[in-house]
Amino acid sequence: MTCVGRGSDIILSRPMRRILALLTASALSVTATPASAKPLRVFIMAGQSNMEGHANVETFDYIGDDPATAPLLQQMRGADGNARMCDHVWISYFTGSGDANGEGFGKLTAGYGSRQNPAEDGGNIGPEFTFGLRMDRALEEPVLLIKTAWGGKSLYYDFRPPSAGPFPRSQADIEKGRNPEAQSGQYYRLMMEHVRRVLGDIKRVCPAYDEKQGFEVAGFVWLQGWNDMVNGEVYPVPKKESKEPRYANYSRWMADFIRDVRKDLKVPKMPFVIGVMGVGGMKSSKEVSEFREAMAAPASLLEFKGNVVAVQTAAFWDEKLGAIADKHDQVGQMAYELKTKNKKYANADGSMSEQQQREYLEQFEAKLISPEEAAMWKRGASNAGYHYLGCAKTFALMGQAFAEVTLQLMTASGR
Repeated sequence: MTCVGRGSDIILSRPMRRILALLTASALSVTATPASAKPLRVFIMAGQSNMEGHANVETFDYIGDDPATAPLLQQMRGADGNARMCDHVWISYFTGSGDANGEGFGKLTAGYGSRQNPAEDGGNIGPEFTFGLRMDRALEEPVLLIKTAWGGKSLYYDFRPPSAGPFPRSQADIEKGRNPEAQSGQYYRLMMEHVRRVLGDIKRVCPAYDEKQGFEVAGFVWLQGWNDMVNGEVYPVPKKESKEPRYANYSRWMADFIRDVRKDLKVPKMPFVIGVMGVGGMKSSKEVSEFREAMAAPASLLEFKGNVVAVQTAAFWDEKLGAIADKHDQVGQMAYELKTKNKKYANADGSMSEQQQREYLEQFEAKLISPEEAAMWKRGASNAGYHYLGCAKTFALMGQAFAEVTLQLMTASGR
């Protein structure tokens, strides 16, 4: 095998040191299976911008700065120092914006994260990279990943599952002649259309596919949530007398989604992993905590026992980079205050020129963010907080976690 990856942990709410120890231990517990007489294993990965993945490959070196994750970086790179390319894992990635959707496909390597042009390497990774590396180590046979992801998409509307029915029109929609039902669930349909297209001609994407052995849809990974969490109209704060959680409908629609994809793919007990949104880390606001609980809730349903698992990704948030991000937010706020002539700040009378404002802001930032922190930020972060800071270390750990949980579910189901 050319690609190797380490394992991951199913218990993700404990401190990171414990998680990383279990990552290694679980990798040793899952042994490779013979390649003979095995169907092609197909794994589907879907969601919004964090499933796309906004971690730039330039942040790979940061993974090696931590002794606990340095071995992970070695698995992600080949002997030449470049991102490893798999010999036995292929990927089809369907993405885009507006009507400009398209596909990128080939052997799995880095670059199948967020893309401006769906067919071209965007220099980013999502969880697919280390997910595939881990599967390559565990399964000595060809593997196919089918990834469909678009930024800024919701479950309540864009990925709305058929069982949930069309998204209802509001009074404002009716008054303005809008008909959101027509596009309700559009991205669910695009996802399923692409999956069917790939499965209908697998050799186009995966030349190693043996039609005699066939294929098996062996797992589904979902990573989404931001657009639902911040929508106060769809998920209003409940009245005091209400006994229903604010995001209860997300839980219902997530359960519908799981049932529907299983039905459409004709895999009733298909292993399903819910990547619970972990932006901001383990310390979270009441709103974020409530949403995370709603995301994870379907995994506790009796009908999903043993074949649906919620993976808490907050454990993989980089706390050091997060602290620096908070300081960058303070710099941004100061820039805003200088422009608005706030009486509490230096430009209260509006007399500072743009050059003076820049110089003041540079001095403010230099006092707030040390040179060491600035260097760490440049090395480890490449995007905004809602994209897990664009930190490859975070996405690499998430991908491994999703893979390891999927492997455990496969083993439990006899796959």
